[in-house]
Amino acid sequence: MKPTQKLHDLRQSLWLDNISREMLDKGVLKKYIDEYSITGLTSNPTIFDHAIARSHFYDHSILEYSHKGLEGEELFFQLAIEDLRRAADLFSPIYERTFGKDGWVSLEVSPLLAYDAQNTFLEAQRLHQVFQRPNLFIKIPGTKESLPAIEKSIFQGIPINVTLLFTPQHYLEAAEAYMRGLERRIAERLPLENVFSVASLFVSRWDKATMNRVGDSLRNQLGIAIAKKTYKAYRDVLESDRWKQLAQKKANAQLLLWASTGTKDPQASDILYVKNLVAPDTINTMPEETLLAFADHGQIGEVLPRDGGNADEIIAQYHQQGIRVDELGQLLQKEGAESFVNSWNDLLSSLKKKASLLRAF
Repeated sequence: MKPTQKLHDLRQSLWLDNISREMLDKGVLKKYIDEYSITGLTSNPTIFDHAIARSHFYDHSILEYSHKGLEGEELFFQLAIEDLRRAADLFSPIYERTFGKDGWVSLEVSPLLAYDAQNTFLEAQRLHQVFQRPNLFIKIPGTKESLPAIEKSIFQGIPINVTLLFTPQHYLEAAEAYMRGLERRIAERLPLENVFSVASLFVSRWDKATMNRVGDSLRNQLGIAIAKKTYKAYRDVLESDRWKQLAQKKANAQLLLWASTGTKDPQASDILYVKNLVAPDTINTMPEETLLAFADHGQIGEVLPRDGGNADEIIAQYHQQGIRVDELGQLLQKEGAESFVNSWNDLLSSLKKKASLLRAF
């Protein structure tokens, strides 16, 4: 049995953290679904920037739409939605078979809105309506400023992928926003069974940030420790009386998703954040190279402990090295939001240049 299938059988979903028109046109995504148990897909501005700027697969569409007056964000979303609709259709049988528990694609609102709740909600609402497929998560960053947009979106029945979470506290805030949105639906006598969400915890950036600040004995351990603590918080939420009352009304669990699972340290295993983050009722969304590595030589470690295991001990050792984890978590979220803005600006710049060059010919 393939390692990817083994993970799937342990009730962990494998999603691909990548998309491109080339991948769709050449049948690569379908191959990953058929052969590597991929059941969903995530995207972000960096992924689309690489896909569009480094290939000619979008040239015809860019030229066509630019002649129609589309530019900037409007042009990007047109291209991205076309790709993601095709991917969503490939995942549709999984979505139907799992009654919406799996088979999703994700599209991010403009990163420029990370601290603007009202416009984030309006953009999430617009993208949800335009997409015309049921299996699209709108990605909203889990910044404090965006939490009201997440709650309101859930209240309106918009599927949300809460992104840019780095700490157990970030996760709990996302879970709180989700449950508040569901409770508002109950108050308005709206159904819960058709509302879905995931909460995306970024893992590898912890280790990248501390790589040169600790000795070899601690290197590449903080991200997994944070994930273990977050998994404990996740299980605590699902076993709480508050959640049980929602579940009795047919609410769907907001699944915990491991994001940023590509290994950043060239000295570490290329499947570090796959083999060490095995947990039922979670999702691991991985870059293409990580997926291929795991399919080739995957190893499955122990299932994450319900109680967090040695996470507190590891985090205490980082504290002894002068690393304040809570402060670092806030910094990582801030830097993550800024990096997405930079990628967004690069993406729009690439689109503008490409459209100008294509029109010149």
